Amino acid sequence: MKTSDFYYDLPEELIAQTPLERRDASRLMVLDRRTGEVTHRHFYDIVEYLQPGDCLVMNDSRVLPARLMGHRPTGGVVEVLLLRDLGDKCWECLCKPGRKMQPGNQVIFGDGELTATVREVREDGNRVVEFHYEGIFLEILERLGKMPLPPYIKAELKDQERYQTVYSREAGSAAAPTAGLHFTQELLDKIRAKGVSTAFVTLHVGLGTFRPVKAEEITDHHMHSELCMMNQETADLLNATRARGGRIICVGTTSCRTLESLVNSDGSFCAGSKWTEIFIYPGYTFKAMDGLITNFHLPESTLVMLVSAFAGREHILAAYKQAVEQRYRFFSFGDAMCIL
Repeated sequence: MKTSDFYYDLPEELIAQTPLERRDASRLMVLDRRTGEVTHRHFYDIVEYLQPGDCLVMNDSRVLPARLMGHRPTGGVVEVLLLRDLGDKCWECLCKPGRKMQPGNQVIFGDGELTATVREVREDGNRVVEFHYEGIFLEILERLGKMPLPPYIKAELKDQERYQTVYSREAGSAAAPTAGLHFTQELLDKIRAKGVSTAFVTLHVGLGTFRPVKAEEITDHHMHSELCMMNQETADLLNATRARGGRIICVGTTSCRTLESLVNSDGSFCAGSKWTEIFIYPGYTFKAMDGLITNFHLPESTLVMLVSAFAGREHILAAYKQAVEQRYRFFSFGDAMCIL
């Protein structure tokens, strides 16, 4: 199966640049994965498609304001993007301009409350950077950092909380689990009042989620590694949902990848964590997920391949064609799809 099998034509003006004023006012396409039938609704109608006894699984990862603008002692401007916490105040980072960030080079951020030294240049061009500061690093980041918005979003984000879900709590992502951006606390309350349980997992989204698939054959593509976690409370809730015949519905591809990475061969769940490189494409047998709430994804991306594995490539491409014709908004700040 080729990467080009997952191409669709998307006019650039349909890429949403800013979030809607009201989170749950986005449009919702409901796709029946068995028949391919499509229904057009609004996201606040999602309650109608959930049943008592279902369990909604959400990724509670919180995006780090990981984009830092600093300057070298000589005055040159440098951008440092945090990718992964390596411990001992060291992070794997993406730095621009890279040629100015060689081992031993220093960077100053803000008024000097945060400084950094490049320790290593890795084979892939990423840098290992050691930070120097007093106090709590996350608090300093909240003051000095900016949200690392995807490359296809050119507009400035006025309210940084709009790139966080209302239930985010575990800081560590380089990008938002965007399917969850549509939920408000009021909508979640309505869902729970209907008898639907809510469970949380954590997968810290890496920037690799935006990397294009360059391999011609999709099986030659290697996924980036991401840390995912499930606690005992969630494992118990999922097992109870299975036992009573309820559906497990994932909010976002990150929740899906977490469950499919941590599910046992018999379909049961245990608390645990792991670094996952799971790549889901057509032919994959789902063991954990019965439904998916997701956004509209980039052409030829691993995420289009994942939803195609769940609903069928023909159904997905036909639904995306309708979405383009109906002028849906695409990608991170765009509209949503519910696949059942």
